[in-house]
Parts: sequence; structure tokens; C-alpha cells
Amino acid sequence: MKTNFSPEQLTNARIAEADEILRRCVHCGLCTAVCPTYVLLGDERDSPRGRIYMIKDMLESSSPVTPEVQPHIDRCLSCLSCMSTCPSGVDYMHLIDLARGYIEQTGKRTFAERTARRILAEVLPRPERFRMALRLASLGRPFTGLMRRFGFAQIASMIDMAPKVLPPAPRYEGPGTATTEEERRARVILLTGCAQQVLRPSINDATIRLLARRGVDVIVSPGAGCCGALTYHMGDERSAIAYAKRNVDAWSKELAKAPVDAIIINASGCGTMVKDYGHLLRNEPEYAARAARISDLTRDICEFVGTNYDLGPPKRWSSLRIAYHAACSLQHGQRVRDEPRKLLVQAGYGVVDIAEPHLCCGSAGTYNILQPEIAGRLRDRKAANIKRAKPDVVATGNIGCISQLQGALDVPVAHTVELLDWAYGGPIPRGLELLSRFVSNVPEPRRRVEDYIDA
Repeated sequence: MKTNFSPEQLTNARIAEADEILRRCVHCGLCTAVCPTYVLLGDERDSPRGRIYMIKDMLESSSPVTPEVQPHIDRCLSCLSCMSTCPSGVDYMHLIDLARGYIEQTGKRTFAERTARRILAEVLPRPERFRMALRLASLGRPFTGLMRRFGFAQIASMIDMAPKVLPPAPRYEGPGTATTEEERRARVILLTGCAQQVLRPSINDATIRLLARRGVDVIVSPGAGCCGALTYHMGDERSAIAYAKRNVDAWSKELAKAPVDAIIINASGCGTMVKDYGHLLRNEPEYAARAARISDLTRDICEFVGTNYDLGPPKRWSSLRIAYHAACSLQHGQRVRDEPRKLLVQAGYGVVDIAEPHLCCGSAGTYNILQPEIAGRLRDRKAANIKRAKPDVVATGNIGCISQLQGALDVPVAHTVELLDWAYGGPIPRGLELLSRFVSNVPEPRRRVEDYIDA
């Protein structure tokens, strides 16, 4: 793509980065076929190619974003399916976030939109505040209709999505070290996340148990918290950088104490963000090198287990049919595609395919709150495809997908690591209690007399 930035504009590092990305686009349009918003809406402006043109014109003109352009940029899910398809290697992920930052600086939003975004930025990244907000959500449920009537649909969506019953607190006592059950093979750091700690703490518990069985010490670092993705994708780069610096500082202290084999992420949206810390903090002299090292060490839980450990035969045999829903941030953002499915098969589950696996379920961080209508249509489309596969359980690697899909399905949705932990001796995942009759313990193999003598 030909660009027309002036030499003066190109002295701006952001514009120079955008120019480099834009020039790689060859207008082929392959991205349109895999873009969820284009598939739904059929509007070129709601496709990656259309957004690229609008971003180019917006940045070249150096003028505030117009009301005609802003909604189409806002509708992007950042699912990154286009990047998996693009033959030219267009770095759409960083281009769309540059555009979001520009929009937040130059655009205008209604009072209701600003309020919703402020609540999300101030509450979701902080588990204590988020837990309190969920407890108070019941007070607002009778008024969601009025909220929508007066333009506060996004806040009403927050209340609608709040679970009526909160799960119990995590079983791990973090920050600290999880003791392994055999000789130590590795030492890793676990990001426990923010919203996930409140909505489904059992994911972290299952992760620690699964790793501990294979001789992996799990460190929960004091000071580490939200990865920054939530505010970053709303155009608030300053807050995202602050979160990233806090995590880099916390993890650098652990790296200084003893060797660390990996930083484990079990929420794929967070994993995509942390793997990008090297890029986010590249212009921060005190953080650039450390951030790059952090990014290099970061692994999704299935990526780490699938490439480093043989979990052996499962301790429970299962006849359950598992529909694996590949979270966009995992399959497109991190390019981790085969490991989760292979691990589920090795654990004894029957894994079935679902149609349109590349399309987003509509969660996309805060998208299902900020764009509830489109998110609802994508959720229903994904749910219909899952129902056709007739699974007993749905597995996925992101808390956002779990929350988005659970209410639209008549079968439980679990994190992949919860199902793996169950197969290898852990407790039954929350919501799967009625399926326990389809699972039986694998009997211990009989030992020979010689084995006892050798022992």
C-alpha cells in the first residue's frame, strides 16, 4: 500500500511504525473472509482491509477521528484471525492498537460510553474491586431495562453478565511456592490474572496441581497482577505500560533469585499480551531488555506442558465428547493450535470438531460489554456450531470465552487445564458434577513379586 506521510510526520515513532505496517498490505482481501464483523455485517469498513484504509487516511490527515470512522474501528474484536490468513504479514495487531490510542486522544464519546470504559478500567483489573462489584450487581438487575432506554446499554451488559453466585476463593495460598509431588524438574512463575481469580479461581488451582505432579515448582509472585491487555485494547496505552512495568519488576526479582524455566499463562488473552511486552516496552530504556526476556519466557499452560512433559496415562478413563473451542488469542495471537487438542486426546477424551473454528465467540476481552449486540450474534453463531457437534463438554483456554459461551449452551464449559487435571487425578471441574458417571478410575497395574523385591 502506498502511503503519503510527510517527512515531518515520520519523525513520530508511532507514525513511522504505522507507515511500515501499512506498506505491507497488498489489498488482496483474503482477510475479509475470516473477519467475524465482516462475515456478520458485510460492510467493507468492518473488515481488516477497510479499517486499514481508514486508519491510513486518519493518520495521514493528522485530524481528529470522525464519527463516520470511529464506530468501525471500535467494532474490531482484535481476534487476529486476519493475521493468520494474511499472506503479506501485515502486523494488524499493532496497527489497530495504534489507531485505538489515536482515537482516545482525538475522538469524542458519550457520557455513557466514557462511564462504562472508566468502570471497566478501574474495576476489572483489580480482583478485590471486581469481586465487590459482582456482589453489588444484583442491586442493579431490576434497572437494566431503564439503563438501556437511557443509553447505558454497556453498563446494563456488565450487570447481565455478572454471575449470581461467586465461586469459592482459590485454594492456593499465593503469593508463594507450590510444593511439587516429586523431584523438582522445573521452576515456573504463574500469572494468576485479575478477572479469572474472581470468576474461576479453580483454573489456577488446576494449573498448579497439574504442574506439581510433574515436578514443577510454581511461583506466584508478589506484586504481579493484571497484564494490561484490558486497558491497552481500549486505547489507554499509558495504563497498560504501567501494568506491564509492575509485572516485569515483580518477575525480574524472581528471575534474580533462581533460574526460571517459563512464565505460565492460563488465560490466553493475557498470554498474548505478555508475549508482546518486548514490543510494548521497547522504548523504555530501563525495561526494554527485561521485558524482551519476559516475553521470551512466556508460555501458555498447554504450550508448556505439551512441549515439555509426557503426562503419562490418565488416572481416569472417560467416554466424554469434548468440543474444543480454540480461543482467538491462543490460535491467532499466539499460534498455539495443536497442543491443547493433543493433550485432551492423550488424557483419554474424545475430541470433536466444530464448524468455523477460526471465528471469534464475541468475548474478546471487554468487547461483549462495549459491543453487546455484535458480541451476542457471534456468541449465538458459535453456540449453534458447538451444538451441532453434540458434545458433553466444551473446552477452551480463556476465561472470557468460558464466560461468554456458558449461558448460551446446555452443556458445561471448562478450561482445558481443568479437564487435564481431572483426568490425571484432580477434582472434578465446577459444573461437571453430573457427568461424573461417565468417568471411572483406571485401576493401578498389578505389580510382580520381583518388583516388590527390587523396591
